[in-house]
Amino acid sequence: MKQAIIDLGTNTFHLLIADVVGSTQQILFRESLPAKIGQAGINQGIITEEAIGRALGVLTYFRQVLNRFDIAPDQVVAIGTSAIRVARNQQEFIDRVRQETGLSIQVISGDQEAAYIYQGIRVAGALGESTGLVIDIGGGSVEFILGNQSRIFWKQSFEIGGQRLRERFMTSDPISLTSIRRLNDYFQEQLLPLANAIHQYQPSVLVGSSGSFDTLVDMWFMHEQGHLPNPDQATFDLPIQEFYRSYELLMKKDHVERMQLPGMIELRVDMIVVAVCLIDYVLKTYGITQIKTSTYSLKEGVLASLNE
Repeated sequence: MKQAIIDLGTNTFHLLIADVVGSTQQILFRESLPAKIGQAGINQGIITEEAIGRALGVLTYFRQVLNRFDIAPDQVVAIGTSAIRVARNQQEFIDRVRQETGLSIQVISGDQEAAYIYQGIRVAGALGESTGLVIDIGGGSVEFILGNQSRIFWKQSFEIGGQRLRERFMTSDPISLTSIRRLNDYFQEQLLPLANAIHQYQPSVLVGSSGSFDTLVDMWFMHEQGHLPNPDQATFDLPIQEFYRSYELLMKKDHVERMQLPGMIELRVDMIVVAVCLIDYVLKTYGITQIKTSTYSLKEGVLASLNE
């Protein structure tokens, strides 16, 4: 049976189509496209008219792909996350998407989002017996999950995603040292519940979920091997010194120079700056020295939960 999932992220929309037979699944199609529905409105709690236009453009294309695979719109699980969750014009956005594409959006809570991300990471095989700190840095929210392969110990979603941070703190490009200090102060203030949970559960590894972590892995592969990783590989052990090599480059370069870095993509070129500031803060503050990454995240978690 074919199943389709759309993850309507704040920055990026993702479409995943799989053929599921019993306990086996074959991925038939996956694509991620920028919709940037948080742009210019996320910190005001609004999806702007321009953002709605971008969203409809991407979803109209996704609908054409679904038609090609003979998947009716009512068979699609379309998940709305942070930007839609907090938008005052949420209902108007949902209604317009349904009218123009036939797709019905299900808006989930931050807690549910974290649970799906954990399921995706677990399916990828990125967690072991020891406790890991899973981080999913979206455009609107960041999910933190403490858990291992067997269970979740603690999870929370924070509305401190990359688009919010960029609009609020990245006042120059390259980012200034003052902005980095302000970001770190903000993280310390916002992430008090995380600090308490880390003290209790003491994770030994940071597990990064897709997004900017995928780009960091691509940059590492291009630097060391001159080619991108195998697209079928779902998990990677990213050396911490390699993270800091990329971090130093990203802090010093502007948009145009970052775009020229091998492994960089247009989709991530700006948000990755504040994302690596957050990763750096977490590594240093909590004394974590090991990084794993997973290309699987929310959409794979939704797929897994549909077939439990």
